[in-house]
Amino acid sequence: MRIYGLSNCDSCRVARKALPEAEFVDVVDPGVLDAHMQLAVDSCGDVLINKRSTTWKQMSDEEKALPATVQLERFPKVMKRPLIIADGKAYVGWGADVKKALLE
Repeated sequence: MRIYGLSNCDSCRVARKALPEAEFVDVVDPGVLDAHMQLAVDSCGDVLINKRSTTWKQMSDEEKALPATVQLERFPKVMKRPLIIADGKAYVGWGADVKKALLE
């Protein structure tokens, strides 16, 4: 299991504490593995993009129109966090549905 996020993100911290066996990877450096990013985009689509983030608000209209994979590659902090890859599935956020799927 792998958790992708930012070390200073509160949701990521809570997820990491609840899933201590998971490996944590910073989305900025080294970033999300290509295979995991493709799985996440295929399963979650535009849900991966946090349109309330400061990064999103600072992007130009042309950048906002780019495909999700390109946006996430160029602006990794625009990703909704955490992104959790477990058992070949991608989960976004740390809501009740994700907790239920991963902790039960």
